[in-house]
Amino acid sequence: MKKNINLIFLLFLSSPFCFSLLGKSNFSKQTIDLGLVVTDLNQSLKFYKEVIGFEEITGFEVKGSFPKKVGLTDGAPLDIHVLVLGKDENATKLKLMQIQSKKKARKIKQPFIHTVAGFSYITVFVENVDLVWSNAGKLGVVAYAESPQVLPAGLPQEICLLMLKDPDGNFVEIVGPKTQSLK
Repeated sequence: MKKNINLIFLLFLSSPFCFSLLGKSNFSKQTIDLGLVVTDLNQSLKFYKEVIGFEEITGFEVKGSFPKKVGLTDGAPLDIHVLVLGKDENATKLKLMQIQSKKKARKIKQPFIHTVAGFSYITVFVENVDLVWSNAGKLGVVAYAESPQVLPAGLPQEICLLMLKDPDGNFVEIVGPKTQSLK
């Protein structure tokens, strides 16, 4: 009987219900990593590093039967390039990969964030929007639509949003202090 009570107590302590009662989270990390399949790895690395300002750290490979067994690929291996925002161990990680497979990745045609279901954009908060905009111009990347724009009424008016698209057509929001052109 005592063993049963101990077992029930241990099961309770390991349950999600107990985490919520104790004010603890089941998350071992407070940020998420985002995997991004690209059609041209070199172009994408250049965009995310030189325009946005990500830094590349040591990546990794996933080979053998694992990618297929867990549903990541049709059996093609993964060579993942890891980009980070900052040097903190909890920095956001963007994992870029170009997969060599019979089924090629295709660029998305997304004129607006609501025209394709799924993750529609990433938001990167910066100290200097003008720097990102200048870096974009050096690579021939233009601001999307009529951005940058000051945030709408009711939101901080000293902040602006610059919308860019990466080489595969994914939206990248740059949010930070107003650009010189908006002051």
